Amino acid sequence: MQTTLKKPITFTGVGLHTGRPVKMVLRPAAAEFGIWFRRTDVVARNTLIPAHWSVVEQGELCTRIVNSDRVDVSTIEHVMAALAGCGLHNVTIDIDGPEVPILDGSSAPFVRAILATGLRVLDAPVRALRIQDVVEVRNGDAWARLEPAPTLEIDFHIDFADAAIGRQQKSLSMANGAFVRELCDSRTFCRQADVDTMRARGLALGGTFDNAVVVDGADVLSPGGLRHRDEAVRHKMLDALGDLALAGAPILGRYTGMRAGHAMTNALLRTLFARPGACRMIEADATLAAQLPGAGVSRQDATLLAA
Repeated sequence: MQTTLKKPITFTGVGLHTGRPVKMVLRPAAAEFGIWFRRTDVVARNTLIPAHWSVVEQGELCTRIVNSDRVDVSTIEHVMAALAGCGLHNVTIDIDGPEVPILDGSSAPFVRAILATGLRVLDAPVRALRIQDVVEVRNGDAWARLEPAPTLEIDFHIDFADAAIGRQQKSLSMANGAFVRELCDSRTFCRQADVDTMRARGLALGGTFDNAVVVDGADVLSPGGLRHRDEAVRHKMLDALGDLALAGAPILGRYTGMRAGHAMTNALLRTLFARPGACRMIEADATLAAQLPGAGVSRQDATLLAA
């Protein structure tokens, strides 16, 4: 069955790129509502923005959605991953600025709060998007692919010159709460040289060692080091789940990303929905619903996350 939150959850922080203080409230929503953002600081324009692949516009190293009145919200991928990974289907997200708070750079603060609050089951069936054909997009040596599989699987490969990251690969089924237990506490990462370049361009103004893993060659500059030896590829998988959540329903298929990013995953969804017969929406029975991301997680899982 579909779910929503038992009660509202409030987050405060700053935007990673804008550095602007922001307040965001996740609110319960009715069955069939879906996930929508609402800009509470905007007047005289449409303030609602659907969390949907069709309204994504390429942002600077993040996912940005924009409605027909040019009202936008950016850096939505971490909260979208948390909603998908906790099995939430219907939520209104009130936000008083143009960027989701970065918090610790992962999805863990969102997941921890969602699991502590709890989910309410709604009287409506869950629908899932079954991949029926192989769909792929490429850009140079980077590519992303969706292909048929019984449940959502994510396989990601990265290759960075910095020895602190290097080549990493990880593959996981997202069933049985794998996102919460394996991926959600992995933080966004960047090179110190990239931080300097972005700040010169007026970006990453809210970035600190407390909300990102910063590396310089073989050195991890962030205090405390890594949460996982392969934290970088885990975070890329987190991002992929958040971007795939914009499909409008849980995906049943295998996603493979090779040096892929936000723009490529969105291009993949656009290609998927442009190809007749490449996917179909199905109603999930109890057996299938138990294999979707978020099924089987509990408040106890929140206690295992990095604080």
